[in-house]
Amino acid sequence: MKKIIFLALIAVAVILYGAYEALMYYDDYFIYGRMRETPAVRPYERPILIMEAGLVPFAGGELSYRIARAEDISSPLAIYDPQTIKAGQTVYQTYCAQCHGRNHNGKGTVGQSFHPLPGDLRSTQVQTRSDGALFQEISYGKPGGRQPALATTVSMNERWQVISYIKSLGLR
Repeated sequence: MKKIIFLALIAVAVILYGAYEALMYYDDYFIYGRMRETPAVRPYERPILIMEAGLVPFAGGELSYRIARAEDISSPLAIYDPQTIKAGQTVYQTYCAQCHGRNHNGKGTVGQSFHPLPGDLRSTQVQTRSDGALFQEISYGKPGGRQPALATTVSMNERWQVISYIKSLGLR
């Protein structure tokens, strides 16, 4: 009986030693190692450094329009150019007509469900606004209003074309 217990203990020891060696082989020769070795944030670890403002130089782009005053923004396109107006009409039909309507009166398919209705784009209130104010409202939405921000959907050039088309509505 003692001999059987002794042999069983030897067998268990050999199996445990084999398992230990297998784990060590796994740790030494596998690229990803064990979970305990993966990088993680630890207490008292130094935080990632944050870049200071102005460290990365840039010029122009979307941000310059977003932070500028509306009065300081002007169109890079010829606003009353017939080709620009025609391109703006195409963009209007694609992105704006659902709310503002095909007749520009705010009674589009989606716009009818809004209260108040979207503005009439032929009105003096819209036509007297500066190009920059219209650009910012189309691009970044209207605070407290239903105008969605279209800067990520509509390209900058297309937004200026829509403004050209909207401004042409007052000339008719």
